[in-house]
Amino acid sequence: MVDLKGQYNDIRDVVNPSIQEVLENTTFINGPKVHEFQKNLEQYLGVKHVIPCANGTDALQIAMMGLGLKPGDEIITADFTFAATVEVIALLQLTPVLVDVNEDDFNINIEAIKKVITPKTKAIVPVHLFGQCANMEAIMEIAQEHNLFVIEDNAQAIGASYTYKDGSKAKAGTIGHVASTSFFPSKNLGCYGDGGAIFTNDDDLAHTIRGIVNHGMYERYHHDVVGVNSRLDSIQAAVLDAKLPHLDTYNKARQNAAKKYDEAFKTHENVITPIVSNGCQDTCDTCDCHVFHQYTLRIKGIDRDALVKHLNAHDIPCGVYYPIPLHNQKAYKDERYKEDDFNITNQLVKEVVSLPMHTELDNEQIEYITSTIIKFING
Repeated sequence: MVDLKGQYNDIRDVVNPSIQEVLENTTFINGPKVHEFQKNLEQYLGVKHVIPCANGTDALQIAMMGLGLKPGDEIITADFTFAATVEVIALLQLTPVLVDVNEDDFNINIEAIKKVITPKTKAIVPVHLFGQCANMEAIMEIAQEHNLFVIEDNAQAIGASYTYKDGSKAKAGTIGHVASTSFFPSKNLGCYGDGGAIFTNDDDLAHTIRGIVNHGMYERYHHDVVGVNSRLDSIQAAVLDAKLPHLDTYNKARQNAAKKYDEAFKTHENVITPIVSNGCQDTCDTCDCHVFHQYTLRIKGIDRDALVKHLNAHDIPCGVYYPIPLHNQKAYKDERYKEDDFNITNQLVKEVVSLPMHTELDNEQIEYITSTIIKFING
């Protein structure tokens, strides 16, 4: 699904000296490389504060801790996403409220959000799934109307931009009150281990979060807030800082691969290719509205699971993201949920399949993947 070795070979002359510098100065925790990466990412995103941490799940949890949410507060998020999003809500003894998603872009459905708001609702967590933003303009309007926090889960859309109705743009993760991201190795910007970060333009919130990530300390052995131990180590920061200047190029390569996939499948009515939403009128030659962390097809009128087996038999990796809705997961089942409230999610889990998507995909690989799928479709 990814080719990290190929990507490393292209940047080893930058990555290796950067790692070696950390080894030689032995500043393994919170060293200069962490601060350099933080500042460079702030500049790239156009956000006031980036607070690095140990992983993307911690980032989401710490963002919620920083907002002072209390047990029992209701947090609205999407049913069709990875479990980490709802996991941290439950860990903090908050109340997850799962809602359905859009059929076309897989992101959280605006009308579904409106239907579940109660006096206990305190926040919305839109997940920018597979590489493009949820409808942030509408979400921020809802949040303002109901005095809610917006916590962007940006683990899959680093580098993407959201296009407003007036044509202006903002980077994913810089629109809500706070955002989290993951630097898991397979992400568009990935390190060589675990890593994450929190973004915000709120000075006071940033100050609180900086204490939380470091045991609640602003001064050594003075614990001013309840915190956790979640710091990005210097070696991972060195890798990320070496990769950051290449992020737009990486995302462009993903967009170009997506266009080639689109072209191959355009005449096959059983295959629905990803759409670019949010009113963006540009093509992916000229915009960054979708950065294709995953290239996810919907398979109609064909046995999706049989297709997966066929691909595996031909040494083509693929993924089903996600096979079971969160509302049907044993850990998160709740009598509040009715199946009729999740018609789209229940449909998508039977249809979706994600194809290899990374910066090193070449024409020969794409041709083999697409022709193998088309042969299966045509019987």
